[in-house]
Amino acid sequence: MEIYKNQKRKRYLEEHSIAHLFSFPIDEFVEVREYKRDEWIIQEGMRPDFLYYVIEGKAKIYLTHLNGKVSLINFINENEYVGEMELLNDVYYTKGIQATTKTVCFALPFHRFRTQLLEDVVFLRELTKLLSAKATKMAAKYSQSLAFPLENRLAEFILQTADERIYKEKHVSVCDFLGVSYRHLLHVLGQFCEKGYLKKEGRHYRIQQLSALEELAGMLRAE
Repeated sequence: MEIYKNQKRKRYLEEHSIAHLFSFPIDEFVEVREYKRDEWIIQEGMRPDFLYYVIEGKAKIYLTHLNGKVSLINFINENEYVGEMELLNDVYYTKGIQATTKTVCFALPFHRFRTQLLEDVVFLRELTKLLSAKATKMAAKYSQSLAFPLENRLAEFILQTADERIYKEKHVSVCDFLGVSYRHLLHVLGQFCEKGYLKKEGRHYRIQQLSALEELAGMLRAE
């Protein structure tokens, strides 16, 4: 993890200002942090010290079950918070948040601003909008699993998790997230390779026809 300083920090604060999300000035106290692909932004079970706002990149949310199985449960994209549930709830089991690509976040320290944030009408109104949108996406994911074939859902998943056109998610995690069998997943990946959408490179896949995947995924986004 890298913390931006001086002119680089200033440039990000100016180009990606989130001052409109708060009723009090925050720029003086905000850290600008960069996380590399696969780096943990928050470790599971450890309460964060910061409220994060993603301005570049994307991340995955993981949960470990009582039987030891680890599940991918959702994604975090640009213009979304990380740590908002810990801010709102004194008792909350923190999920693991891992960067999928290079991810840059603003980080606001809890210890200094927790009371102000929980009393800030502007912040709470904007947070409510984001939480509502997140809940709607989760509901849509479930309905899509019933309404759309794996081809569309896998295309969306590949676009969501690929980094610089390289897709390398573990098949077991993908099967769990999409609710499909291992065999079915391999069959559709094979079809994507035959059609030229993907090219297998060792254990990874390279996106060859981005537009074809976007067309398949677009059917979900049009819902």
